[in-house]
Amino acid sequence: MKLMLNTGNVLRAALTRLTFDVALAGFLFSLATVPAFAQTGSIAGVAFDQTAGTPLGFVSVSLHQAGDSALVDGQLSDTTGTFKFDRLKQGSYFVRLQFLGYNPTESAQVTVTGNQHIELGRIGLEANPLLLNEVEVTGQQLQSINKIDKQVYKAEQFQAAKGGTAIDVIRNMPAVSVDGQGQITLRGAQGFLVLINGKPVQTDAATMLSQLPANQVEHIELITSPSAKYDPDGRGGIINITTKKGVDDGFALLANLQGGLPSIEDYGNPESQQRYGADVTVNYRKREWDISASANYLRNDNAGLRDGDVYTVIGDRKTSFPSYGERSFDKYNYGGRFNVSYTPDKRNQFSLGFFAGHKFQDRTADINYNNVTTDLITGATIGQRQYFNANLQRKQGNFMLGNFDYTHSFGDGSSLSFSTLYERANLYGSTLNRNIELSDTVQNTVSTYRNPLDGIRSKIDFSTPVWNGVWETGYQYRRDAQDGRFIYEVKEAGDLDFAAVPEFSGDVVAVNQIHSVYTQYSGNSGKLAYMGGLRYEYANRDLRVRSLGDDDYVLNLHNLFPSASVLYTIDDRWKVKGGLSRRVQRTSNFELNPIPEREHSETLEQGDANLLPEFIYLAELGIVRDFKGGSVFTTVYFQDIQNPIQRVNSVFADTILNRVFTNADRAVRAGVELGINYNPVKWAQLYLGSNAYRSTTRGVVLDYADEMENQAWVYAINGNANFQLTQQFSIQGNVNYLSARPTVQGEDSRFLSPNLSLKHTFFDGALTALVQWQNIGMGLLPSNEQRITTWAPDFYTTTNYIYETDVIMLNLSFNLNRLTRQLRLPGSEFGEKEF
Repeated sequence: MKLMLNTGNVLRAALTRLTFDVALAGFLFSLATVPAFAQTGSIAGVAFDQTAGTPLGFVSVSLHQAGDSALVDGQLSDTTGTFKFDRLKQGSYFVRLQFLGYNPTESAQVTVTGNQHIELGRIGLEANPLLLNEVEVTGQQLQSINKIDKQVYKAEQFQAAKGGTAIDVIRNMPAVSVDGQGQITLRGAQGFLVLINGKPVQTDAATMLSQLPANQVEHIELITSPSAKYDPDGRGGIINITTKKGVDDGFALLANLQGGLPSIEDYGNPESQQRYGADVTVNYRKREWDISASANYLRNDNAGLRDGDVYTVIGDRKTSFPSYGERSFDKYNYGGRFNVSYTPDKRNQFSLGFFAGHKFQDRTADINYNNVTTDLITGATIGQRQYFNANLQRKQGNFMLGNFDYTHSFGDGSSLSFSTLYERANLYGSTLNRNIELSDTVQNTVSTYRNPLDGIRSKIDFSTPVWNGVWETGYQYRRDAQDGRFIYEVKEAGDLDFAAVPEFSGDVVAVNQIHSVYTQYSGNSGKLAYMGGLRYEYANRDLRVRSLGDDDYVLNLHNLFPSASVLYTIDDRWKVKGGLSRRVQRTSNFELNPIPEREHSETLEQGDANLLPEFIYLAELGIVRDFKGGSVFTTVYFQDIQNPIQRVNSVFADTILNRVFTNADRAVRAGVELGINYNPVKWAQLYLGSNAYRSTTRGVVLDYADEMENQAWVYAINGNANFQLTQQFSIQGNVNYLSARPTVQGEDSRFLSPNLSLKHTFFDGALTALVQWQNIGMGLLPSNEQRITTWAPDFYTTTNYIYETDVIMLNLSFNLNRLTRQLRLPGSEFGEKEF
């Protein structure tokens, strides 16, 4: 007992001394830091629309001395309307807010003493109808803004996209390219994360963006140096799309109608192409309620041809099978979106959304083949065969999802948000493949699949002001499950019925789960803005294949994804920015599916169940220069990619290539990006975006003994010129050019797409008529075609895909009550990735 009492006394004494030491250290520290922080006062506030009661992003905010109105500092409000000026000396100040289409406004005078923080609260701007009409009529101001981690572009400037989809908008961005296969690349990388109004979309980018009407797009944000709060998905970074919204209380409507003229060029396709569509978006806002809905239908067929040449070498035999014939598409999609937001007070906001849609695509490939087999030793022809391959690939998907979001704001500027989403998708399709010789079907195959998918995403985020910035943290859970059934049936000449082929049939069940937590801090120190964070992620991938046998493939990964960005404002014209981040390109279930599919006569296609995700380190350094009449920015960047996923070929049989997905060892891209906006005169606006990089890919591919390496310079140019000839009439031309790109086994050729549009507005801009001339060729330009070439020691294949040129589209747009600003509408997050 005595020993215990003595021990307690010792502990109490130690704790008392420790408490005293900590208190003394804290007191001395506070005394030492008083001079250092004697002039760290700050002023903050939020810019918002006075009528609608919603925040205004990208408002110009200037800080002035109260006595002589001298300019002290300036900045743009963020997407939530928030602005903050730090490290202010003692004195009296006021802020002035200016935004295009609104009357300028000033705050009341405030006095900063010591390290005092002054919260101005919400400062309202009133819309000026005259200024709004001027913007609608002239439309010359391209709102291109460079921020610490992103570039922001106004979609309205790209008239050639009207009546199309979001793909037609983003293809004009300086770092973005779209090739003849519809593949989208950001700084040369095909994979990137898509956000719709800041919400992640876990889908294939091309499929998702092809369902979003261009007329609903307000802004495009290219986030090339993403922070830790974002999902790390995607090689190239993030594209965030904000959609339109009414600015006033009451009812707003945007309706579009489009149609296409018959094909000018003749591709010999037996069916005529159909091109027409319509979309409508409505928004009703009254006090605490904000209700939005949209519906769209788009039919957009494309005529075309393919011209291919292939040979394989097996032993001493070489088999050549050149081909030529139709390759056309029948495509349509339709859907409806609904969202309701309820804001009972300034502290709480609830949002509920729903989306349902359908997508359909028929790809017809009716190809004539001329097979010749020769003896490589003697050169003699030992076999010859001609046949016609009729191929129809059909893909369909029904998508349905619902989401719920809640945000609570605290009095100290902190906020807590929660969101959850559930999606159900039913994906199904078939491939019909017939080989016909002398009017007799010698082989008839049918591949069918049904691949339903369930996905859920839930996350919680918290942010709070800390010192001169904001600290954010959060947790997210993601899960998607697919239960696919794939059946391959063959009917040979003389057979009475189809018979299933076990080697090419089976079930594939895939479950992907991801737990992630993140923390990050962002702030300002004088002219320096900075952001840094870390994300931890545990990912589990469970793939079960039931074909000839039962196989399970499980992959568990623990990873850290750091990020850091800085932006330094040298003066009112020069800015310097830099960023570092680590990202991941995840495998899709389509890439993992090892069950082979006979895509058409010469191709067998399958995935790899052991495929690894890509891990990418991104680095960039850029400079921004604003000048009278425009701005220019240039950025150098570097991408280091581990396990790059490649689609490669090998010889399956003398007239069949096996197309599979595999990991190469490493890929490296180093490049430079340039963007210029210039208004030489009031009625002309010019824009040029370009991207050039050196691409290197190497690795051991499949069973080939030697390591393969392919490298080359790649460049892309996106140019846009808009001329406002009268207040109501304008003409715009744009061109998208993408040079040849290396792959680990070959090369994809250049791709050219020039476009021209004429626009006329009526009734003060409420009605707009637009004529578009897409993919201009006139028989002179090699527009809208692309050649894909791959090779190895035992094969060579090259195919030129020729798509329709000189397409004429007509578009009518009606805008009631100025439907602008951001509109929150849900879109598919999981299912379309597997479409």
